[in-house]
Amino acid sequence: MKPRAAYTLMPNDSKTFYDFLRNVRFPDGFGLNLRKNVIVGNSSSKITGLKSHDCHVILQRLLPVRIRPFMKKEIVDTITKLSNFFKLICSRTLRVNDLKRASEEIVKILCKLEIIFPPAFFDVMVHLVMHLPEEAIRGGPVYLRWMYPIERFLGSLKKYVRNRARPEGSIAEAYVVNEALTFCSMYLDGIETKFNRLERNWVENEYANIGKILVFQNRFRPIGKMTVTQLGNDLRNKAEYYILQNCSEIRDYIS
Repeated sequence: MKPRAAYTLMPNDSKTFYDFLRNVRFPDGFGLNLRKNVIVGNSSSKITGLKSHDCHVILQRLLPVRIRPFMKKEIVDTITKLSNFFKLICSRTLRVNDLKRASEEIVKILCKLEIIFPPAFFDVMVHLVMHLPEEAIRGGPVYLRWMYPIERFLGSLKKYVRNRARPEGSIAEAYVVNEALTFCSMYLDGIETKFNRLERNWVENEYANIGKILVFQNRFRPIGKMTVTQLGNDLRNKAEYYILQNCSEIRDYIS
């Protein structure tokens, strides 16, 4: 029988990987909630409806961590280096020396990928990765040039369409109305607008002393339905140990 490809996952490993994506939690505004995009089934699982930014988050942050138990060290190291390459390219601060070193390193990474993946994997998009460091050297940081803000704005314009026979007119009319309402809302008092609306995680008097030990003084407002979780003895002991080791009030007792 033809052996299984080294880059594929067994069914149980694949289900574990998809469960990990469904249960991962990001900081507020960092990425999409993947629970609604990851479909886990008995026979097959898949990921649907991801944006470009979500693919970057998975490639740079999640993929190198989760594939370690399932694949060989050579494959994990190669994918991790590719993830670090994209993490470097997407950084807010770029150094020319780092980019020149990355342009040399990406050639070695692609050669290693040719050993792992079949020839059909290597299309023009994979080849374009070699030109990203030079593009960043000439054009500056990538976050100033990528399409995410434009795509979000186009999504907002798409929502303005009410008459599909005249989409341009619907967008123009709704845009003018939106501009007029925005101008008028700047002169309204006592009414919630986007200029005075509180942030989603806003907490009243955030820096007030709530009279507890240091590790519990960070305040926040939870979002969504509250769920009660019962900690086991082992996890509870680890949580208590972490709190005690990071609490300045008991350092005198530890010493």
